[in-house]
Amino acid sequence: MSFQHIPPVPAEQLRLLPTRDTALLLLQHLASGTGYLQYASTVSSARQAFQEEPDANVLVNRLSDAWCWLEAQALLTREPSQSDAFRRLSRDGMDLAKDPQGITKFEARERLSGPLHPDLEDTVRTNFDLGDYETACFAAMKAVEVSVRDASGLENSLVGVKLMREAFRPHENGKAGGALADAEAEGGEQTATANLFAGAMGAYKNPASHRTVDFDDPIEAAEIIQFADLLLRQVERAKRRQAAATL
Repeated sequence: MSFQHIPPVPAEQLRLLPTRDTALLLLQHLASGTGYLQYASTVSSARQAFQEEPDANVLVNRLSDAWCWLEAQALLTREPSQSDAFRRLSRDGMDLAKDPQGITKFEARERLSGPLHPDLEDTVRTNFDLGDYETACFAAMKAVEVSVRDASGLENSLVGVKLMREAFRPHENGKAGGALADAEAEGGEQTATANLFAGAMGAYKNPASHRTVDFDDPIEAAEIIQFADLLLRQVERAKRRQAAATL
C-alpha cells in the first residue's frame, strides 16, 4: 500500500491565494503538529505531495514564499535549543493559530508598525497593543487637542470642536483668521482644514469623553490613530509657518 503525502496547503489554494493568506493556512498546519519545525522537511514533504501536479515547482515555490512570510512577520522563530535549521511558532504565531479572528488584530498592528508622531508613541501605542482601543483612540485625539492648544496659544476654556474652529478660523474679508490657519491657502481650503480638525474632535474625541464607546474593531482603531498622526503633522506644519512668519 502506497503512502500518500498530504500537502501542508492544498494545491488549489496555493494557486489562487495571495502569499499572506497562504501563509496563514501554513501556520494552521504547522500549529497542528508536534515537535520542532524544519523548512527543509516541510518543503520536501510538499514536493512529494505535488509530484503529480503539472506545476509542482511553482507550488513548492509558493509554499516557500509562505514560510518566509511567516518568518518575516515573526510568527515563526528560531528554536534556541536546537540548530539553526529548527523553528517554532512564536507567541504571536501561537495566538494567531488559536484565534481565527486574530488576523484582524495582526493587520491592525501592521497598520501602526511604522513610527508615529512622538505624542502618540507612549500612551497611545501602549494601550493599543494591550487591546484597549477606546483609551488609545481617546488619547490620540486628546494629543491632537493639546497640540493645537499649545501651538495656537488659546485658553484652556476652549476645548474640542470650539478650539479647532477658533485655531483654524479662516482668513476672510480682510480679517485675520485663527493662529493656525494658512493665510496663503484658498478660502475653501482653510474652511476644509477647520472642518477636518473639528470633525475629528466631534466624531472621535468628544463621544469617548461623554460615554463609553465600543471600539471593537482594531483596524478602525488603528486608522483613527493614523488620522490623529496626520492631524498632528498638520499642526507641526502650521507651527513652521508661524516660525517663518516671525523671521
